[in-house]
Amino acid sequence: MSEPTPKPEEPIVIGWREKIDLPEWGLRRVRAKIDTGARTSAIDVSEIEELEPGRVRFRIVYHHDPERVTRWIYADTVRTSTVKPSHGETQERFVCEALVRIGEVQRRVEISLVSRKGMLCRMLLGRTALDGLLVDAGNKYLLTDAKRRAKVIDPILEHPNEGTTP
Repeated sequence: MSEPTPKPEEPIVIGWREKIDLPEWGLRRVRAKIDTGARTSAIDVSEIEELEPGRVRFRIVYHHDPERVTRWIYADTVRTSTVKPSHGETQERFVCEALVRIGEVQRRVEISLVSRKGMLCRMLLGRTALDGLLVDAGNKYLLTDAKRRAKVIDPILEHPNEGTTP
């Protein structure tokens, strides 16, 4: 008698917008748009500075309302990428890797550093971050709470002008 064929695991369904955590960077509940048209994820940053080859410092924007609040992040880069965004101008971007958590799902993701000033969501999650997830384009916040605002989670780093360790 042959063994029954195992049923494939049900995919985890996420909304077209979710709140994500970046625990290594001390951030929780960052609003992210799920973008299946983008290969790489991207996050809203400013003042990017290459400290040495393979290492950058930047200000990450974790919310704009009522005012723009940022903090310094120090991170290793995994590569640079040439990107041609929808507005047409080619850009060279640093790409870092960080742990991303969406509800109970967590994984290491490559994140492109770019200014998303004027955009509603601080972050885009691209296809490489979505492996094994199913996006429900008609719903948002299926794994996370929509009402909670972005927050710094490291109590030592509560001051917005501070950040991760150099």
